[in-house]
Amino acid sequence: MIGGTEMSLKRQLKEFDASRKRPPEVTAILRRGIEDVMASGAAGLRIGERAPDFALPNQRGETVRLSERLSRGPVVLNFYRGVW
Repeated sequence: MIGGTEMSLKRQLKEFDASRKRPPEVTAILRRGIEDVMASGAAGLRIGERAPDFALPNQRGETVRLSERLSRGPVVLNFYRGVW
């Protein structure tokens, strides 16, 4: 319940998104990024499919390699934006 009335999650999300004010140039950058990914033909992994090895910096700037982490056991990847 919000403000004493029930509201569907879909409506709550729509209202939340509408309340966020993004500068038009940020929206344009986000749209271009989405379009670039879609045009690249990149596809996600299927269930059970093995990810190719890669290396990326962690939050401390240290290089982390997937194969090294997998040698220790299962891996969960979490990608997040730097600014919330």
